[in-house]
Amino acid sequence: MAMAVTSVAGPVVPLLAAVFTALAAVQLFDGGPLAPFVAAPSAIVVGLSALYWFVRHGAGWTRQRVERASGESWRVVYSTREALEQDARGFWWTGVSYHRRLEVARLVQLVQWAVRDRQVQREGLWLLVNPVAAVVLLGVPMVLVWGGLVFTASATVDSRYFFGLNSHTVGLMFSALIGAVMAAAGLLAMPWAVRTHNELACRVLGGGPQQSRAQLTERVAHLTETRADAVDAQAAELRRIERDLHDGAQARLVAIGLTLGTIEHLMTSDQTAARELLAEARESSAKALQELRDLVRGIHPPVLAERGLPDAVRELALTAVVPTEVTVSLPGRPEASLETAVYFSVSELLANAAKHARARQVWVDVLHRAGRLRVVVTDDGHGGARMETGGGLRGIEKRLGTFDGVISLDSPVGGPTTITMELPCALSSPRISTSFAKA
Repeated sequence: MAMAVTSVAGPVVPLLAAVFTALAAVQLFDGGPLAPFVAAPSAIVVGLSALYWFVRHGAGWTRQRVERASGESWRVVYSTREALEQDARGFWWTGVSYHRRLEVARLVQLVQWAVRDRQVQREGLWLLVNPVAAVVLLGVPMVLVWGGLVFTASATVDSRYFFGLNSHTVGLMFSALIGAVMAAAGLLAMPWAVRTHNELACRVLGGGPQQSRAQLTERVAHLTETRADAVDAQAAELRRIERDLHDGAQARLVAIGLTLGTIEHLMTSDQTAARELLAEARESSAKALQELRDLVRGIHPPVLAERGLPDAVRELALTAVVPTEVTVSLPGRPEASLETAVYFSVSELLANAAKHARARQVWVDVLHRAGRLRVVVTDDGHGGARMETGGGLRGIEKRLGTFDGVISLDSPVGGPTTITMELPCALSSPRISTSFAKA
């Protein structure tokens, strides 16, 4: 109600102020010949002053309301007004014209600035748009609420018949029901109408709520920390890959090369020994190939690249030590880097459930709602898990922090343990992919 009243008052009050000023001037001079010459300028000055006041303060009230709703400040930038300059003759230069009196020069400069400033123009447009928006967006819910209340209250003094039943009690019951439905519809539609009105205000006035300096500082610190964590994690991953290659596949390939050299010398002197070495070389090559495949799977699983996160999580469930039940609801596919982070996080949580929680059953739920990917991993283990520094859960938190993701832990002693991971996520390749699988 307050929003509707203030929005309508903006253009109406200046007009009424101008009219009443003109009538007062005419009355003061008893309708004499001087009355029009006094009434017209007075009405114009008062009307424009009231209009300017409502333009600035009406927009300010709207910004304050949007700030309270969003919890963030709305920064407004106006164009600067140049300082007045006085020439040698004593005249004041406004940038367009000269004036002898300083007060007149200031008034002229204010009018020029108000007409030219882009932000003031937006505020003037909002003064005209706001009443229409308030009537269209807020008027309908208000009419439903008040109409429902009035319809219900008037049933006690009005004779109404429904379905041909001549019963005052039935009329009261149906009137109360219809009125309650109307009022409820108005109350349910009101939050949507207010949000839409706030969005329209942001579009017309320009800009919108922005994060405060403290919030921006905290955001920069968080991004700096997550970037450092991502760099450290990438360096550790590269060292792991180098170590696995050096100690595994590379060592086997070097051994195979030495074995092949020995076989080359034994082919003419001892073919039996050569055959035995060939068998060993074949076995070593198979092991080296398997180690390379395991290494590639540890970097980026082929099933994740080819079939996406749902099938990759199902494969984890099929190979997990603990029986795992998977539910996936994704209308599209996340970006590859985010899929990889979620995949390895789920993999580590399944390993923790078997190794530390001694669980007998694990449930994994993957779904996308309101622009966020939500993964919930629950086990029936003994509970008591903690987010310890240097622990696996803290590592998962750092991995998800790179994507502005968060992790929450609920693990009372005795279980169950529920770990929820949420990440902002935009899906691509829209498709229907709601499935259920057990392993």
